[in-house]
Amino acid sequence: MAARTGSKTVIYAALAGNLLIAATKFVAAFFTGSSAMLSEGVHSLVDTGNGGLLLYGMHRAARPADKTHPFGHGREVYFWSFIVALLVFALGAGVSLYEGVLHILEPEPIENFTATYVVLGLSMLFEGFSWLVALKEFRTTKGRLGYLEAVERSKDPSVFTVLFEDTAALLGLFVAASGIAAAQYFERPEFDGVASVGIGLILALTAAMLARETKGLLMGEAAEPALQQTILSIAGADPIVRSANGVISVHLGPTQIIAALSLEFEDAATAPEIEACVLRLEAALRKRVPELVTVFVKPQTPATWRARRARLED
Repeated sequence: MAARTGSKTVIYAALAGNLLIAATKFVAAFFTGSSAMLSEGVHSLVDTGNGGLLLYGMHRAARPADKTHPFGHGREVYFWSFIVALLVFALGAGVSLYEGVLHILEPEPIENFTATYVVLGLSMLFEGFSWLVALKEFRTTKGRLGYLEAVERSKDPSVFTVLFEDTAALLGLFVAASGIAAAQYFERPEFDGVASVGIGLILALTAAMLARETKGLLMGEAAEPALQQTILSIAGADPIVRSANGVISVHLGPTQIIAALSLEFEDAATAPEIEACVLRLEAALRKRVPELVTVFVKPQTPATWRARRARLED
């Protein structure tokens, strides 16, 4: 499975930005004592590690099929995307909530508000650049679909994972800035801890959304209806195919699909003719649908196909 260049570009941009931001935030948290700034530093560090995991997953998924994995390793990218969701929840949200509650119960005054605001401004600039790169790539892939519908139907988690993380990061920065400003204006350092709790809740919601989407991909989702219709049209056009009854498909990766075709052949067709037909279909389908790595053909009457589909839908 070849990884798309655009996906990797998004991840590289996020990696570079998050690494710089994390270092800046940790230095600022050390000198200012801000809980929200520490939470943001942990958030950016987790995002940096997540980018590395996504790249690792894409590398593993690109390995060819072997004896133990005859259909390839495409689902590796789905597995590591799910691990990313768990890390966002366990490390990002968990640490932020802990730090927030701790600083609400035992508030510590922020020592240097000016440095804090400068760091937040630079972080918004770096994070905004990474977010724009991810948004541009996502817009390219989503076409005319709405954003939520595109996420639900996407088979490539790398782009929407980075977009979710960057969106959460920008929201977290605004929450951190609001909490620190409130702490300065009201002279109540507890607001810094409240901001950290807010960041933790944002990360928890982001992790839940990522886990929901990647879980569906990991379990196996069908190919898009338009692609399935293309497969049926090609199969139905063969001269010895009387009826292309239906197709069952599943994504093993963003660009790896397995399909099982139900076909009724002409009664007069011989076994060698059917074998030749299957070879023709495999060649035609792989040329038209390069994501299709394996095709299984099952001779069936339309009635048998409908009966089986009815049982599956019950």
